[in-house]
Amino acid sequence: MPTTTPARVTVVVPTFNEADNIETLIRAVRTQLPDARVLVVDDGSPDGTADLAAALDASLGSIEVARRTEKSGLGAAYRFGLRRAIDDGAEICVQMDADLSHDPAVLPALVSIVEHGADVAIGSRYVPGGITLDWPPRRRWVSRWGNRYAAGVLGLAVNDATAGFRAYRSAALEQMEFDSVRAEGYGFQVEMTYRLVRIGGKVVEFPITFRDRAEGESKFSGSIVREALLLVVKLWVADFGGRRRRRARGG
Repeated sequence: MPTTTPARVTVVVPTFNEADNIETLIRAVRTQLPDARVLVVDDGSPDGTADLAAALDASLGSIEVARRTEKSGLGAAYRFGLRRAIDDGAEICVQMDADLSHDPAVLPALVSIVEHGADVAIGSRYVPGGITLDWPPRRRWVSRWGNRYAAGVLGLAVNDATAGFRAYRSAALEQMEFDSVRAEGYGFQVEMTYRLVRIGGKVVEFPITFRDRAEGESKFSGSIVREALLLVVKLWVADFGGRRRRRARGG
């Protein structure tokens, strides 16, 4: 999206019990992207995360908090946040975690990549220069091989399909009909990547240093991993069936 004026950017941050991190994150985002809007999508955090985020609007400006009444999953929070951002005029939508595992210093690079023509810029742990810190060996193994499995089965030329630190061109989100993605957790990121690749979108991976959270409780679980692995099979079956139907019609 080459342009002579800065694109309208919204940073979407889903939260649940991130009171220890949210102020630090929002202030860092504002430092890196002074003109961006920050949309916090809070799923009824009992620790006051939403109130802490909302209080920052008075001093920083362009901070919005969407308060949802229950914890309904990462994918649902992103669908809600991305839709609101686009409807409010965002040309680029950034998604990032609230736990400080995603370094806000990378934000200008991700946004610039999209401004210069990419449909998504992925903050990638698995390209040269990308690393993960402070992860136990089992989690590192699950993440790396899960990505290789998804890429191999679905034919994705993407090293980090489960990455949650991304900047999207809003028009590409609309084209891939992101509202109908129903996966959660890692599965949400995989299906979003899959859909973008299938519409011919341009994917650029940018190396990042991923740090495990220092405060709060990790949302990583075995059920999230199992959901993602099963989703890959479902997407492959649907894609294979579609190719068979097209061949049968002579298309």
